[in-house]
Amino acid sequence: MKQIKNLRRFPSLVIASFVLPILVLTPVSVVGQGAPVPSPVDPAASTAEVKSNWPDKAPNIFKVKFECSHGDIVVEVHKDWSPIGAEHFFDLAKIGYYNDVRFFRVVPGFMAQFGISGDPEMTKNHGNKNIMDDPNAGQSNSPGMMTYAKTGLPNSRSTQLFINTGDNKFLDSQGFTPFAKVVEGMDVVKKINSEYREKPNQMSIRSQGNVYLNKAFPNLDYIKRVIFVE
Repeated sequence: MKQIKNLRRFPSLVIASFVLPILVLTPVSVVGQGAPVPSPVDPAASTAEVKSNWPDKAPNIFKVKFECSHGDIVVEVHKDWSPIGAEHFFDLAKIGYYNDVRFFRVVPGFMAQFGISGDPEMTKNHGNKNIMDDPNAGQSNSPGMMTYAKTGLPNSRSTQLFINTGDNKFLDSQGFTPFAKVVEGMDVVKKINSEYREKPNQMSIRSQGNVYLNKAFPNLDYIKRVIFVE
């Protein structure tokens, strides 16, 4: 896979594999309290509950709350920043795709990445659809902005997202178009457990889901559910 320009000095945001050097950062203590293994949830019941709280169509601007293992994060989504990306996120969140999903890749001072379902069947049904790129509407990958991860190829956004925790404006011209921003809980974002950094294997997550993550990386913080706020 062709390397994305200017990413030699930074961790890759590629969604398939991680072969580029990791950004050298000043050592910091591990943050977050870790994630207890949750009790099994009935996917049908969970999805029905989520759908009941969401409007039929995505508003031009709307807020959602990520109820996480270590606190709540509220993001405000703007369709004018990324129309295709915002609509796709709305559709996925509405069906419960991001419920019980781990922050599987966390690099302090750079970003926190998530978006592979903990249910392999959900990944099979919804995780392989790519969407067209949106041109940058003037928003930058600054701290608190939420953006799709992608490969070095055009139109490769799918389900994986990241929240910027550093000033990553170098991504702005490379197809990483922000579509939302954190409006509450940035302190919670910064406390997402980073002890495993880039160790979780994405292909194993896709094929085994949370069974793999709970066994190999039991302290990962995670999203319990995503609810529509307004």
